[in-house]
Amino acid sequence: MCTSLAARSVGPLFGRNLDLEYSFGEQVVITPRRYPFPFRLREPLPQHYALIGMATVANNYPLYAEAMNEKGLYMAGLNFPGNAYYPPAEDGDTQAVTPYELIPLILGRCADLAQARQILEGLRLAAIPFAPGYPLAPLHWHIADASGCLVMEATRDGIHLYEDPAGVLTNNPPYPLQLANLNNYMHLSARSPENRFASGLDLHTVGQGMGAIGLPGDWSPQSRFVRACFLKENALWGDTPEEAVGEFFHILDGVAMVRGSVITPEGKPNITTYSCCIDASTGIYYYKTYGNNQISAVHLHGADLEGELLSCFPLIAGQQICHVNAER
Repeated sequence: MCTSLAARSVGPLFGRNLDLEYSFGEQVVITPRRYPFPFRLREPLPQHYALIGMATVANNYPLYAEAMNEKGLYMAGLNFPGNAYYPPAEDGDTQAVTPYELIPLILGRCADLAQARQILEGLRLAAIPFAPGYPLAPLHWHIADASGCLVMEATRDGIHLYEDPAGVLTNNPPYPLQLANLNNYMHLSARSPENRFASGLDLHTVGQGMGAIGLPGDWSPQSRFVRACFLKENALWGDTPEEAVGEFFHILDGVAMVRGSVITPEGKPNITTYSCCIDASTGIYYYKTYGNNQISAVHLHGADLEGELLSCFPLIAGQQICHVNAER
């Protein structure tokens, strides 16, 4: 359960909500250019573009949920259960890649969306988990840069690449159905509605916001997709990078999950564990967590990008409150 956004305002902004009922050891991780990326079936990548994003580090390997490289190319993996399909690995297939290797491969090698498309069009995935005890996560992927946005879905009938004019991705159903569903909401508007119901009746608005009556308010993937598209298309981004980043987080807040509002089949509350926004112009990764509404920032170019070691930044998860008129 996640929502990913790609927006172009003052500059390109990318990010997502990660909705989950547990922590996976996430932290902001910078992978420098000389950190070697090994692959299960293909040749390793000893040098590559530097990456910044949210990951858990296992056996000194960054398992990215989403990341952006130093060139401004973004990629995020979102849950796609029941539809994602990875075929078994074939003997001697030295070009296939496992799902957990996809973000390092694409962001490590590609400077822009056009280069990413070239690799993705000929890609083969292999059903190999990271290690024993690690699940084979059923994912689809959001890929974007300043020029546009793609969705990649691997299903039983093969790998599909879709143009994403909305700049939004959630979860099920497959992307073409999500986009087609927007036709049901084309009458919605941020402005006050006009009386088209009956010209002979004295009908009028009774409050602000009535132009969006019918906008779905639940947390299902389809409803979050519609709501995120509506908020993104109507957002007023401001004139500065700081205003744009703030607006980006407000959009993510509009599709975030409050603890107790969504209960999993196992009886656990699903929450938005973190929200993030990456500024492609500056390489700054902004985030906030469910327990901390204050925005924190990690700078890609503040790390040694020519090094060989990961730079890891544990999340500031406790609430940060500014007391303006009292000592503590």
